[in-house]
Amino acid sequence: MGTKRSVSEQRGHPEPSTKRGRTARAAWTGVYERTFIAVKPDGVHRRLVGEIIRRFEKKGFHLVGMKLVQPSEPLLKEHYWGLRQKPFFSGLIEYMRSGPVVAMVWQGLDVVKMARRMLGETDPADSLPGTIRGDFCMEVGRNVIHGSDSVKMAQREISLWFNPDELICWENSSQPWRYQ
Repeated sequence: MGTKRSVSEQRGHPEPSTKRGRTARAAWTGVYERTFIAVKPDGVHRRLVGEIIRRFEKKGFHLVGMKLVQPSEPLLKEHYWGLRQKPFFSGLIEYMRSGPVVAMVWQGLDVVKMARRMLGETDPADSLPGTIRGDFCMEVGRNVIHGSDSVKMAQREISLWFNPDELICWENSSQPWRYQ
């Protein structure tokens, strides 16, 4: 029996502790910071994907990767590893497998922190109007969207959901109009 490998290792991604991973992380600062955003099955079924993309584009963030996926159970279990001891874990995995997910990578200055503000609180009842969850969600179990909560977590989540060749580096012509 072989050693158990993580989903990111199976996909050929370096683990965060590898030398290659440290080198890559050094570039994830300033206007090149990246975050992982996923529109959950309820957001896809409610046709909120376009509105969510619109909000990120209007804010000035740069889309570098996007795909519509039906996530596997192993991928979801690794993605939500930190919640595995919570009583709602199995229900969360079942819910996330109930329909397609739109996985995205956005890039920009302080994108992780700003995206979290745009999303609103995990519990929609605590989210302000104008946030994605404040405008579109009613309960925590159907909160439409996931966003990385730190740069380190963004790096981990992006490597779980995307192969390096699925992320496109392109020059956004509006960048000089957004940053000094």
